[in-house]
This record gives sequence, structure tokens and C-alpha cells, in this order.
Amino acid sequence: MRALLALSRAIDALSEGVGRIIVWLVLVVSLLSAGNALMRYAFRYSSNAYLEAQWYLFSLIFLLGGAYALKHNAHVRIDLVYGRLSKRTQAWIDLVGTLLFLIPMSLGVIYLSWDWVANAVAIREMSPDVGGLPRWPIKIALPVGFALLALQGLSELIKRLAFLTGHLPDWTPGEEEEVV
Repeated sequence: MRALLALSRAIDALSEGVGRIIVWLVLVVSLLSAGNALMRYAFRYSSNAYLEAQWYLFSLIFLLGGAYALKHNAHVRIDLVYGRLSKRTQAWIDLVGTLLFLIPMSLGVIYLSWDWVANAVAIREMSPDVGGLPRWPIKIALPVGFALLALQGLSELIKRLAFLTGHLPDWTPGEEEEVV
């Protein structure tokens, strides 16, 4: 279990590092959005490249930030019942949900997007809009983002197993763990 928890910590560190970069992208996309609006309304100037860059950055925030959100238990969940359950029952629910839904769905998206992304890279796909940006680099973010999400799902699965087997004495989603 120690080796698995070490793997979990390594995955958590990866998600944390990517998440810290993504946090800065929120600032960049906000400034870019404000700049686009200012240029459009104050100077009657618009650029497809700036608009697409804004969309691409938002896509990166969403796709690459999923693992970070999962690590910090910041994803959307309806806690009407879950929050009232014991930690042990919550761990079981998370374990089953991760095994049956999160990891298979993430791997499915990676599998289904692979040819689409490979084709975009092979033809160096570009935006059809005048002055648009290349599309192939942003398409790579789809399988990468879901790979990060699947890895973080594996990390969360390891932590739930460790808690259920007594290797983590107290566990709360989103908190760092201590190895016993």
C-alpha cells in the first residue's frame, strides 16, 4: 500500500502543478477577454485570432483543470445525501463511482478522440476563419486533459482503498493524507 500511496502522491503533485499553471490562465483569459471587448467597442477593431485564443485558453482551463478540481474535491456534486453519510460510506461511494464511471468515461473519451486528434495533427488543421489560429494544438488538450483526469481518479481510488483498509486513519476528500 505504501507504493500505491507514493504513486498517489506523485499523481497529486502532477495535478497540483498543472492546476497552478491553469490558475494563471484564468487571469490571462480574463485580461484577453477584457482587451477584446475594449478593442471592439472603443476602437471598432476585432480579430479572429484574439477571439480564438480566448476560446482556446478557456478550453485549456476546463480540460486541464479537471484533475486539479477532483484532487481538491471542487467538482460539482449534489451533497443532499452524500454529506450526511459516514466517511466510510462516502469512501465506498467514491470508490465505486470512480471504478464504474470516472475512469471508464475518461479512457473512453481518450479512445474516441484519438483518431480525431491524430488527424488534426497530421493535416496541421487550421481555423477556417480568416486570421484564425491552428486548431490542432488545442485538440491535443482533449486526450491530455482526460488522461490527467483518469490519473487523478486513480489517485483518489488509491486513497479511498487506503482509508478503507486502515492505511489512512482519517480521510476527508480534498485533504492531504498521512501514511500510517
